[in-house]
Amino acid sequence: MNSVDLEGLKMTGAGRAMAVLTSGGDAQGMNAAVRAVTRMGIYVGAKVYLIHEGYQGLVDGDDNIKLAHWHSVTNIIQLGGTVIGSARCKAFTTHEGRLSAAFNLVKRGITNLCVCGGDGSLTGANIFRNEWSGLLQELVEKGRIADTMATQYSHLNIVGLVGSIDNDFCGTDMTIGADSALHRIMEIVDAIMTTAQSHQRTFVLEVMGRHCGYLALVSALASGADWLFIPEAPPKEGWEDLMCARLEASRTGSRLNIIIVAEGAIDTNGKPISSTYIKDLVIERLGYDTRVTVLGHVQRGGTPSAFDRTLSSKLGVEAVLALMEATPDTPACVIGLSGNHAVRLPLMECVEMTKLVQQAMNEKRFDEAIKLRGGSFENNWNIYRLLAFQKPAQIKSNFSLAIINVGAPAPGMNAAVRSAARLAIAHGHKVYAVHNGFQGLADEELFEMEWYNVAGWTGQGGSRLGTKRTLPSQCMDKIVSTIKKMQITSLLVIGGFEGYHGVLELFEARGRNGDLCIPMCVIPATISNNVPGTDFSLGADTAVNAAMEGCDKIKQSASGTKRRVFVVETMGGFCGYLATITGLAVGADAVYILEDPFNIHDLKTNVEHLAEKMKKDIQRGLVIRNEYCHEHYTTEFIHKLYSAEGKGIFDCRVNVLGHLQQGGAPTPFDRNFGTKMGVKAVEWISQQMTENFRGGRVFANSPATACVLGLNRKVVAFTPVSELKDITDFEHRKPKNQWWTHMRPLLKMLAKYQTSFSEYVPGRITHVTQRSLSVDHGF
Repeated sequence: MNSVDLEGLKMTGAGRAMAVLTSGGDAQGMNAAVRAVTRMGIYVGAKVYLIHEGYQGLVDGDDNIKLAHWHSVTNIIQLGGTVIGSARCKAFTTHEGRLSAAFNLVKRGITNLCVCGGDGSLTGANIFRNEWSGLLQELVEKGRIADTMATQYSHLNIVGLVGSIDNDFCGTDMTIGADSALHRIMEIVDAIMTTAQSHQRTFVLEVMGRHCGYLALVSALASGADWLFIPEAPPKEGWEDLMCARLEASRTGSRLNIIIVAEGAIDTNGKPISSTYIKDLVIERLGYDTRVTVLGHVQRGGTPSAFDRTLSSKLGVEAVLALMEATPDTPACVIGLSGNHAVRLPLMECVEMTKLVQQAMNEKRFDEAIKLRGGSFENNWNIYRLLAFQKPAQIKSNFSLAIINVGAPAPGMNAAVRSAARLAIAHGHKVYAVHNGFQGLADEELFEMEWYNVAGWTGQGGSRLGTKRTLPSQCMDKIVSTIKKMQITSLLVIGGFEGYHGVLELFEARGRNGDLCIPMCVIPATISNNVPGTDFSLGADTAVNAAMEGCDKIKQSASGTKRRVFVVETMGGFCGYLATITGLAVGADAVYILEDPFNIHDLKTNVEHLAEKMKKDIQRGLVIRNEYCHEHYTTEFIHKLYSAEGKGIFDCRVNVLGHLQQGGAPTPFDRNFGTKMGVKAVEWISQQMTENFRGGRVFANSPATACVLGLNRKVVAFTPVSELKDITDFEHRKPKNQWWTHMRPLLKMLAKYQTSFSEYVPGRITHVTQRSLSVDHGF
């Protein structure tokens, strides 16, 4: 199935009834999921009911099950928690409770149920589904429903969405709420690091993760923590001595220590390791001023991140498609994320695989437990151990590495520089930091990096090395001279389109300059996300969150005022990624980008559409425009058009977000992604230098030695810049084809526009096996 037959879906959905509930613990992003399920259900012609208070509301019925309309879910996408409530329900675990639930559904004709919750909630839904026909028959026998009703509603379809901040459900790359929880953790870590540096303190941070160490692991990577405790990897006997030695060593050149512990941390004997025990140990052994911070439920709170909002929207739409296409023979499924795409996962395969993780931990098969968590978890763990326990090499290699930032500053650059520099130094390579991009390389603005030069860089925004947009062709001879003079044997470029373009120029100049025959690697880093060879660039996630937060505040400013429409301009160059994902995350009414051509008739249709909404319940509107989406339809033009056409209905304001999208501390994704990409790049560069070392020098001349390191779907890959040339639009500085454009129909549908969905690619059934879990999705 390559696209969605919208008319067919509307015929299927007409007259059908479906319901959505949130169950178990709450997770940021659940409201976005409820909104997407509700609106997509209404869009395909189904009656949609909101079940309040989870399974308890399903059992109790009455006013807990309410028919929804389009505006029932207006202005909830930015809210944390779940507006329809969640509850742990003992009654639903009983036969009588499920009988009441079945009665409450069938009397409303509801035979399609979307459940957003953890594995317990989803397992309960599957039991309910399997018992459905028997429950209806029992209701008939008790005279509570007619036999014709039992026949008409004889089958219940179930689709699950996984809401869990722990990211502990096998089969999906990310669960709803996990990214937002990491945002809360990193906000606190950043705040604590400032006070810890002031007082030369050690902080022990306890994060959630009773059975799963995902939050602790990723926050440790993202913060450069000195020590980490997770339930999947208990420390070996004598860990106390090793930890104290590590803390002492890391104090050189640093004024603080950070220890992160998951609440479910244990030793090899299964004995809990508490944050208080760790604190007392550090005080007793080292005499350091040590404090404990238990983050607790603050990790569940706050507004959802951009990732969780877009993830929930994407999965919610897919859940409705799966329900509409389900037959009595279709197994209950969970909508998960694989790479950038929604997939349909057999529910019980996921549940059984998730149980295997806990079983392996119970039986002390911890290495297997880490593998069962999935390729990304295992890779995160291996990279954390590599970075935490590496140290400068005693024996120097014959190689050197120059690290350059190119283009505009992007959050996450410093994290990549830190991990790359430290790993290269651990390999014995000489590492040069180059200031101010290719121009700085030409002008010999470089210095040799030491181990502690990059301490604390992971969480810092911008570019500590300094960056420029200058291309090598403007100063090629001087660059070659510097490389030769400093005996540079490899080049790591961390930057945007100019970084990729610059390495392509250096590669193409190899025939004229033998000194350029060295391994070269590009780590894409730009808020525009416009570098060929990767789905994601460093900095884009931070920029989307910055733009989203700005739009949230802009929308809030209209509270209590007359009807108002905001026209917001984002950055992104000619690439519409930033505008599109921001628009999806904030529930924009329209998003104008170059990739989706529009004319004056489209603009007029948008104005009329918004005016109609404003005449009813809507108090405010949001229109997002990418800075270079159209030569003539400028932000000012669109503002004037909306102002003129909306006169008497709404007024209009303009906001240009500007460089706030480039600033701020990197998000957890960008810190973690940058750290991992820096490690991957240096491992590849080291291998290339070794393989191409001959005659006392490095001579790397094949296309495979000048690459972009990118994340494509779930695979981290090195793609030669020469291969990427044919798929690059150099005029507009972006790839010719971009994966994210398939989300445009979601954006339009959720804003109540009629759209064809012909570009939307529905999720496919994907089975969950140990082999499928072994692929690293990059986060």
